[in-house]
Amino acid sequence: MSHEKVIVVGVDGSEASLAAVDWAVAEASRTGHRLHVVCAYALPSFTAASLDGGYAAMDDTAIQQGAQAVVDEAVARTADSGLRVTSSLETGDPAGVLVDLSREAALVVVGTRGGGGFTDRLLGTVSSALPAHAHCPTVVVPLSPARSFLPVRRIVVGVDGSESARIALRRAVDEAIVWDAELSAVAAVPIATGAGAMAWLPAAVDRDEVLADVREGLGVAVKAAVGDRDVRVRQHALDGNAAALMAEFSTAVELVVVGSRGRGGFAGLLLGSTSQAVLHHAVCPVMVVPSRSADEGAAPTDVPWNQ
Repeated sequence: MSHEKVIVVGVDGSEASLAAVDWAVAEASRTGHRLHVVCAYALPSFTAASLDGGYAAMDDTAIQQGAQAVVDEAVARTADSGLRVTSSLETGDPAGVLVDLSREAALVVVGTRGGGGFTDRLLGTVSSALPAHAHCPTVVVPLSPARSFLPVRRIVVGVDGSESARIALRRAVDEAIVWDAELSAVAAVPIATGAGAMAWLPAAVDRDEVLADVREGLGVAVKAAVGDRDVRVRQHALDGNAAALMAEFSTAVELVVVGSRGRGGFAGLLLGSTSQAVLHHAVCPVMVVPSRSADEGAAPTDVPWNQ
């Protein structure tokens, strides 16, 4: 399935979601994509118990008005961008709505408050669930008043030899070209003894030899991802935990790119443990690139940006 040249950004009225809007605007300005702002909300079926023991139905007018105000604020923030911007209100679980829209979008962007964990507001939950189920790449943008992530000057991508990582590497190369950014590809192997080390390695393993082999494999993967495109990729084969190293790199770059490396079947395993850890601990925006086929199931034909 081919994705449309539309970047979808989910908003909930928080400062974090407005940071996501700013990031999406910058990406769309670089790529020439359209921007679609969406606020999704679920309507409660009842309010607190009434005096007679029954439940009172809730008038959803106020909820819709509040959601529309959220969308209007986000759209107003894009006014000077020169982009084509559409918007919509959607009812339903926010993560589910964005996953459906991701079937035809080129990219979905959401916000989170960061700080090592997700909050329990809408986009806190969404930013945790969406990358595991989306059909296109997603970007989770943390709220960081003390640091700007735009423009994107430095990108780091995690590479581990899997097909998921190769897909993520190709997308990282694309982003480096879009932003004219420095790209570093990192392959991490926990060789040293201690927590996270590979216990199955022989005690007398030659650390330098292992890293040399990893470095060689990384070079092959980078060469295949770059092809004949004009982009330079710094390559690092390091001894250490992949998630911890990527989180450390996130303090010095503007974008971290990882693959989903899901094992399929179970919803909780659709996002690999390394990707989950990076999302929880990175302090800059994280792009998660799915490895699942984008043609799973039927794509929606009534996407709101075409209505």
